[in-house]
Amino acid sequence: MNLDEYFKRIGFSGSYDKPDLATLKLIHRQHIMCIPFENLSIHCGERITMDLEVIFNKIVRRNRGGWCFENNSLFGWVLRQMGYDTTTLGSRVFNITSDEFNLKEKHLINKVVIDGKTYIADVSFGVSLQIWEPLELISGKDQPQMSGVFRLIDKGDMWVLEKTGRKPEVVNSEFAKSRLLNRKETKQIYCFTLQPREPHHFSQANNLLQTDPASLFINKSICSLQTPTGFRALIGWTYSEVTFKPEEGVDVFDMRNVKDDELEEILREKFNVKLPNKLQAVNKKECYTL
Repeated sequence: MNLDEYFKRIGFSGSYDKPDLATLKLIHRQHIMCIPFENLSIHCGERITMDLEVIFNKIVRRNRGGWCFENNSLFGWVLRQMGYDTTTLGSRVFNITSDEFNLKEKHLINKVVIDGKTYIADVSFGVSLQIWEPLELISGKDQPQMSGVFRLIDKGDMWVLEKTGRKPEVVNSEFAKSRLLNRKETKQIYCFTLQPREPHHFSQANNLLQTDPASLFINKSICSLQTPTGFRALIGWTYSEVTFKPEEGVDVFDMRNVKDDELEEILREKFNVKLPNKLQAVNKKECYTL
């Protein structure tokens, strides 16, 4: 494993002699633009591991993406190698079905301290809830990004990340009532504490999310990649290209259903992903929105 390979993977060619905020913002953005958030291993006969060398080979050398335990573990390693003061944290994702945060930490994020200021870096949430740049850890501060306005709120015993977005404008009327569309203006994403976590803390969750029949990731095959104007997503057989239009107060969703024999081409052309085995797409009625 080496940084040069990773930098080539994300198209970064700048200087990284100084671990400053500008460089952190740049590599964070490059990562999410080049490396998909995806759980396709589950649906093509692969096992997802938290072994960092396996993750590096998968994401960097095989041009794949991954979920948070992979992407954010890799990103944390990169930051440490670059000299950043980086700490792994765990978070509990908001469950829109039960209307509360999950009881267990099933999402890995990174805390970065630069010149006495603290930031939250997360390169692996995907779709419209993906932050493009690290968020400063200040309670209640509006932090506008392309997809909407993010806020970190100090609740005393935990921090909460929320986002205020825009209305969806659907190009294809067939999808006007799609379950994949989020119509809630302000949405809680996850909560976390500042308690440092070691990789083994997430081992059980990493296993559970790819084996439990009730897991979202068992019930949906997901691939999402940010673009300079929005993001792309393949959820089951539904392919979407989303364009953020903050000046008009809307996000434009161009959605269509594809056939099994189109999946491989879409993954290759739209996400630069080539799977080792045939994808068994899944899109069961588990709550998940773009």
